[in-house]
Amino acid sequence: MKPIEQIKFETKEQTYKYMNIKLTGLIGSEEDWLANLSNASALIWLLIEDINWAGFYLYKKGKLILGPFQGKPACVNIEIGKGVCGTAAETRTTQLVKNVHDFPGHIACDSASNSEIVIPIIHNNELIGVLDIDSPIMNRFDEDDLKGFEKFVQTLNKYMDWSQVQ
Repeated sequence: MKPIEQIKFETKEQTYKYMNIKLTGLIGSEEDWLANLSNASALIWLLIEDINWAGFYLYKKGKLILGPFQGKPACVNIEIGKGVCGTAAETRTTQLVKNVHDFPGHIACDSASNSEIVIPIIHNNELIGVLDIDSPIMNRFDEDDLKGFEKFVQTLNKYMDWSQVQ
């Protein structure tokens, strides 16, 4: 495997384009879901600045269960509709939270987190889980991050065999 370099780009759009190219290279020919999600979370951790957690919660038995991630230990179970992740799963919409302390029912797995973005993973109209990224910086995430991470999830959906996860 060719090493992935941490490159400083002028725009977030360039960063996300690079990240998706690298994601395709990592998961495009690998069939194992655990290896792919592990590498995906490590890629975010490597390339995205000012974050303190990046990973996945997978929908199993009616709730979100902790999946591969980078960062401090995290909450293991999240009920649908609870917190930012549960809300993203329930509404099937990306949640871009500039200040988590203002989010009703926010679940604080890491007290250092101040902003968060959560992208639901929907494949064939079924909820697979969510991609969750936290930052210790208020207002860390914006519309460019939303578009970039939604594209990241689209790339996952293109190459992942989600039937293995359930």
